[in-house]
Amino acid sequence: MSLSENEIREIVETLRRLTPAQQDWVKAAIHAFGATCQFNRASDSDVVTDAVLASLGDRLLSHHAGSRQALSKDRFEFAFESALNASGITAHLVESRTNRGHDITIRGIPVSLKTEAAAKIKDESIHVSKWMELGRGEWSLPRLLDLFLEHMQSYERIFTLRRLKDAGANIRYELVEIPKALLLEAENCELVVCANSRQSPQPGYGYVRDASGQIKYSLYFDGGTERKLQIKNLRKNLCKVHATWTFSSASA
Repeated sequence: MSLSENEIREIVETLRRLTPAQQDWVKAAIHAFGATCQFNRASDSDVVTDAVLASLGDRLLSHHAGSRQALSKDRFEFAFESALNASGITAHLVESRTNRGHDITIRGIPVSLKTEAAAKIKDESIHVSKWMELGRGEWSLPRLLDLFLEHMQSYERIFTLRRLKDAGANIRYELVEIPKALLLEAENCELVVCANSRQSPQPGYGYVRDASGQIKYSLYFDGGTERKLQIKNLRKNLCKVHATWTFSSASA
């Protein structure tokens, strides 16, 4: 629904009362919404409707009106929740920001949310630098694998928002679903300790392969100070791309 003439006049009068710096912020946001955009969604997506696509796209435009940095995980979580609810899809974030399980509930389904925005990000493979913390208990790969499989029981779906490398002056994002069934294949992964590592405890890998022996992805049990689990080189062609957003940068 378009603004009425009275509403437009009220906005103009309010704008005149702002400081010059505040007016610059408003101007930047308006210019961002006028950027050249290409938003696309998978026609069979059950989460990204046309309304969600546009709403989340507007939030990305607004964010980049004042920043060259990728949308952070917490801002993505709030933006996704808002876009879903505004589009008639019931969603609510968990109350605790340190929850070790799911991040958001969508239509009653617990969902884990991730982000990726590394400088060396690859279009065709996914890297999650911190899937979960591994704690201070016994460091043995079979036990750590069990912790991962147990962690997976607390959510049913996994989405990651990826800030891809810019294409010229265009910013690119995509929302990818990582199938839970794919990650559960790790139950039979090949565990290998990095015996030559000077890290203490020594890190290790869990390799998940297809029928031809090609690696689908690997679990990396990082024994550094954070003691965390990473997902490395996960083939995107095994996942589902729900939506993509490409738009010109307003802050370039």
